[in-house]
Amino acid sequence: MVTAVALAMAQIPATAQTAAPYDDKLGRLAEVLGSIHYLRNLCAEPSNRWRDEMERLLSAEKPEPVRRARLIAAFNKGYRSFDSVYARCTEQARTAADRYVTEGRTLALDLANTYGPQ
Repeated sequence: MVTAVALAMAQIPATAQTAAPYDDKLGRLAEVLGSIHYLRNLCAEPSNRWRDEMERLLSAEKPEPVRRARLIAAFNKGYRSFDSVYARCTEQARTAADRYVTEGRTLALDLANTYGPQ
């Protein structure tokens, strides 16, 4: 999901990355990835897939330290927002994870289509 966005964002020069027009959506995507990471691991799908997607996004984006910290904080915010709500897997947790996957896919496609190479 994130790989297309990461590749598209890598095409943008580093000098343009100080305040990118897509930062809000990219931050939301990072938050969504954190939420999915928590929920999928909670519901018997232990893996680092979603954390790895975040790492790929950061590797491709190569954000300046402040932007990198913001993206990581957004990922952690997403993780913690469900950590405080679900201590065990429930049907609501599964539903939330599915909704976040859908939102993340939509965000990734929108970012790639809007800001990716034409």
